[in-house]
Amino acid sequence: MPSTPRPLRKLGFLTIGLFDPAQPARGHESTLEIIELGERLGFDSAWLRHRHLQYGISSPVAVLAAASQRTRRIELGTAVTPLGWENPLRLAEDLATVDLLSGGRLNPGVSVGPPTHFEQVKDALYPDTAEAEDFGYERVRRLLDLVRGKPASDFSGVEGFEVFSDLVQPHSPGLGRRMWYGGGSLGSARWAGEHGMNFLTSSVVKAERTDGPWDFAEIQLSLVREFRARHPDGDAARVSHGLVVIPTDSASPEQRAKYEAYAAKRLPRTASPQGPARLLFAPDLVGTSEEIAERLRAHAAFREVDEVAFALPFTFEHEDYVQILTDMATKLGPALGWRPTG
Repeated sequence: MPSTPRPLRKLGFLTIGLFDPAQPARGHESTLEIIELGERLGFDSAWLRHRHLQYGISSPVAVLAAASQRTRRIELGTAVTPLGWENPLRLAEDLATVDLLSGGRLNPGVSVGPPTHFEQVKDALYPDTAEAEDFGYERVRRLLDLVRGKPASDFSGVEGFEVFSDLVQPHSPGLGRRMWYGGGSLGSARWAGEHGMNFLTSSVVKAERTDGPWDFAEIQLSLVREFRARHPDGDAARVSHGLVVIPTDSASPEQRAKYEAYAAKRLPRTASPQGPARLLFAPDLVGTSEEIAERLRAHAAFREVDEVAFALPFTFEHEDYVQILTDMATKLGPALGWRPTG
């Protein structure tokens, strides 16, 4: 019997790819090894976060290009690329290139908003156009149009010995259907649905009501339903769920203690909305796979999705990720009705 109204169909994981600034190559190699492990364990997808001016992967598209040559089946995604740092035309070229190299396995996730610490970075990023840049949904629309094959130029043809296209090249025909929007507000869910994107939810939502109490799962459920109500595919529109989940089935006592301390340190921020953006965080789920599965089956939003990209904690060691992913694939996934892909 399925464990949820929507049996878990796709199991994925998300990592930030932290590295030691003194040895950045080792951290990137660790991420690639984790993706390879994910494929061996049967995971359906692996996702990379995007970090700028931090000690985490700043170029996930490049890393996924490398991963595409070391894997054959697992889907590869970004969750998410903040478009405030990107030129949509150049990004469209990179995404199509990696999608072709991967055999059509790329799942680009994006978000909008000004770059983090924009006042401090704008002179390096946009020295002449900072005040004119549009960091809203229009930037996503530009990217979607280019990926989906709308003209980028009013010129095409032969000039001397060179041939020019009015479309972004290369063009990967299926990529436009695999574009994801990472959102935590009703407005984002609505926009993503209306523009035929897929929708990434995470462990952060916006508490748009100013009066409590606030129920994370119910807020997230409202986003899922708003997205599907606006999407041409209705209830069949793709949504991926992305809480921080840490199964402990095969963990050592030392690992369990570390995991529980990590979750406890982050728990206070889940009690009420944080900061001017009124962000509400979900508690990290730590425990045996059966304990986590029981909590997920009771989670209002989780019950209406059939894809997940469980987030790995940022600060753990490579060996911890091996244990967590192994338990996810062999214990937690099956407890939720999922079966590995061969």
